Amino acid sequence: MNPRSATAVWQGDGMTGTGTLDTLSGALAGASYSFKTRFQSEDGKAGTNPEELIAAAHAGCFTMALSFALSKAGHVPTKLSTTAEVSMKQGEAGFEISGIKLILKAQVSGLQDAEFQTLAAGAKAGCPISKALAAVPSITLEASLV
Repeated sequence: MNPRSATAVWQGDGMTGTGTLDTLSGALAGASYSFKTRFQSEDGKAGTNPEELIAAAHAGCFTMALSFALSKAGHVPTKLSTTAEVSMKQGEAGFEISGIKLILKAQVSGLQDAEFQTLAAGAKAGCPISKALAAVPSITLEASLV
């Protein structure tokens, strides 16, 4: 498999500088980011930040992994909707990701909750992004059938 890539370009100092992010696919093209978009823009309208991108990657990877697991078990999902919330805190060594919460709402016919929870937990543990984020102290999952 060919590697995926993204490019970050930064100009200026950490506090007042600005940057742009571009992805090979073009999904991000000149997406702006800065100290403000990372730590001060509560509504997220000023641009993106690395934590938001990690959240998108984790939600997407987990949801796709679960779709494969459900389908393999004979339960093709009607709809899977996952929100990933990435939390940060400042410690003695600087900022760090302190936790990720995956919130899944799933529409799957003919599936008992116990099997659903088992498959969801397996997808959480097995998706490549979860594995890459193994250093995060807490990755939790709230999974519900709706």
